[in-house]
Amino acid sequence: MIAYLNGKLTLKTATYVYVDCNGVGYHVNISLNTYAQLEKLEDVKILTYVHTNDDGQTLYGFMNDEERSIFILLISVSGVGPNTARVIMSYMTTDEVKSAIVHENVGAISKVKGIGPKTAKRLILDLKDKILKGSGDQPILIGNDNNTLRDEALSALVALGFPKNTVEKQLKGILSANSDVSSVEEVIKLVLKQMR
Repeated sequence: MIAYLNGKLTLKTATYVYVDCNGVGYHVNISLNTYAQLEKLEDVKILTYVHTNDDGQTLYGFMNDEERSIFILLISVSGVGPNTARVIMSYMTTDEVKSAIVHENVGAISKVKGIGPKTAKRLILDLKDKILKGSGDQPILIGNDNNTLRDEALSALVALGFPKNTVEKQLKGILSANSDVSSVEEVIKLVLKQMR
């Protein structure tokens, strides 16, 4: 399993890129959202997902772990293959995908080419609980560094016996108000002060 590629972009198109890693070129399929993030880059670390079927192996690339996680969730739904998932993620951001599923917005999902109301309902039915468990009731709109801090702090505080929903709300407010926080310890201390 290839977890990520770290190399030079030798070809960029809206649907795929070539990543040169020490003289080996990888063809990586991407969404339009990923393309927008790497369009101006020369060197890149791109997270990957390897899809294997009877025709061989196909590599899909993502600029962050959240996008890859949503992609993997989407293809876990019956009738949604990797190309359909890539179209969804080209049409919508990860936050829009999560929001549409959590709020059961069939109309928003079925606007995506190749997704009818039936498939949209199946996506909602299969994924709503998984997305809610991962992010609380609302999609969390904070940066990637904060996502790591948030996840580690959340795990630690839940392990200490604090209710997950309460901790998530506190973390969201604290990370929004304290963008300069750089360590998990600092985040945990700030949450504990709030919860006294």
